[in-house]
Amino acid sequence: MAKATYIEHNGTVRSVEVDDGISLMEAALANLIPGIDGDCGGAAACATCHVHVAEEWLDKLPAMEPLEHSMLDMAAGSDHRSRLACQLKMCTKLDGIVVRTPLGQH
Repeated sequence: MAKATYIEHNGTVRSVEVDDGISLMEAALANLIPGIDGDCGGAAACATCHVHVAEEWLDKLPAMEPLEHSMLDMAAGSDHRSRLACQLKMCTKLDGIVVRTPLGQH
């Protein structure tokens, strides 16, 4: 298990334990993290799991697929730190990752 920390737009911090292979979206839903809805169930088709990844974690993430990039182009508040939590699978390499939920999703 690895730890993921979600920071809400208002500064509330929630850290959860996540099994390897579970997406950050699935972990957020299982732990009732506000601001992550996952309406499409993890198919990268809605951007309701949009998060901003802390700068120090960006280089550790897998490359973004074209579908994810397209969804983020339409997401409010998207920037260079934006990723879809459904596309980020937890692994030992990501133990301690920190993500922020955007204001538009609350």
